[in-house]
Amino acid sequence: MAQRPSVKGVADVVGLIDGLGKITGRAQVIWFLVFGGLFLDAYSNAALSAGLGPMTSQMELTSTQVSVLTATAPALAILFNPIGGWLATRIGRVPPLLLAKAFAIAGALIAAFADDFGVVWVGRVLVGVAYGIDFAVAMALLAEYTPAKLGGRLNLWQAVWYVATTSNLALALLFFNLDVGADIWRWSVGSAAVVAVLLLVGQWTMLKESPTWLAGKGRLDEAVANLDAIYGIKAVAGRPDAATLASSAAPAIGFRHAGVLFKGDYLPRTILSSVISLGQSMQYFAVGWYLPLISLTIFGESFEKATIGSMVFNAFGIAGGLLSAYFGRRLGLRLSSAAGFAGVFVALLAMGLTFEKVPTAVAFLLPVLFILCHSTGPGANGKSIAALSYSSDVRALGTGVTGMVGSFGSVAGLYLFPQIKDSLGLADTFLVLSVVPLLGMITCLAIKWDPMKADRSPDEAAADALASTDAPGGLPDTTKTTTAR
Repeated sequence: MAQRPSVKGVADVVGLIDGLGKITGRAQVIWFLVFGGLFLDAYSNAALSAGLGPMTSQMELTSTQVSVLTATAPALAILFNPIGGWLATRIGRVPPLLLAKAFAIAGALIAAFADDFGVVWVGRVLVGVAYGIDFAVAMALLAEYTPAKLGGRLNLWQAVWYVATTSNLALALLFFNLDVGADIWRWSVGSAAVVAVLLLVGQWTMLKESPTWLAGKGRLDEAVANLDAIYGIKAVAGRPDAATLASSAAPAIGFRHAGVLFKGDYLPRTILSSVISLGQSMQYFAVGWYLPLISLTIFGESFEKATIGSMVFNAFGIAGGLLSAYFGRRLGLRLSSAAGFAGVFVALLAMGLTFEKVPTAVAFLLPVLFILCHSTGPGANGKSIAALSYSSDVRALGTGVTGMVGSFGSVAGLYLFPQIKDSLGLADTFLVLSVVPLLGMITCLAIKWDPMKADRSPDEAAADALASTDAPGGLPDTTKTTTAR
């Protein structure tokens, strides 16, 4: 019988997972269950988007109230992205994910049965809490579940996002044909509660705590047990190495340690991932989220035509999300983001200069170009690059902070887009927004870091730094410990 490998710390756990050629069996089910939370986040956002017109008419909402409702969830995510990261660092990755589903269920039901603006807003607050917690933690957990050579798979979250959006639009169309009338938005929003309940049951039953997080806490016996339960990896708990002893003895990483994200090698990574996250969320939530309204302008004043048009647009988002894994692996996350930003910049310029001046076919192709370039590049990479750029002890904090920055972009896009559109018109609004992908492209070209092209994982680099400094886990200056190929 072959001798079982000994696990002495995080580096050993990461090495065993990275040694896997593929993800199969229970690991595959668990992997997609975590992705399911991201599906729910997108589904909940699309639920409000698809029913925004009927809701506005039924409740006689002002443009300001519409802006507040649409911006509430990402605004709450600004706060709860880092809180989710903090929780995941302190108590583990799985408990915050389950907590997020509970908030999502409550938020969807409250909004669906609301009779005025205030109650709908409370529901959206709870949805924002769930969104903020889930996204920060899910991406960190997915990064720890995934072998390094398959890191590009994290970009599939973008395809999942568009699948969720398309699913909700299709459901809204079904409700429309069932003649539910102006209450169509209630059915759309309420259906998110059903999805959340199914996910809560699935995640409660199947998810296992990250072996990487457990090893970082010195809980090697549990880490070994979960390696077996998730991957079928047979290992034994060894004597904790110096890095594990230092990490487990150090105070838990918290908000007061956020400064480590802005030091040494982590500084350019944080800037790059934050700019990508900010730019992609602003451009998507300013344009992509309003595709039903844009479809109305292109295809005519018909709910059915606008919804079908939005579904077609989102089909290209699914295609782009699937392609993003390929381009992320071949080009790296940085260059694929730069190329995507460049395509979005061209699309927005063309949309602004030609809006309502070109045939319907051309007017249709420009949003398609926007969605395809967005989802293939920065849309997918905005979350993935942060999850792959930090060592495990600060990964959830890093994804939380990056997510918080991205949520600022979401709020800006959702709140400012209607205001700018009312003041300047849709065409000039597109021209103003083109500055966002231009700045994103420049940043991607200026900062050279790419986790897909690194010689060593951040955990291996951090372990080496700990061995040489005897500093607490995640806190040493990691300058020059990880280089790009």
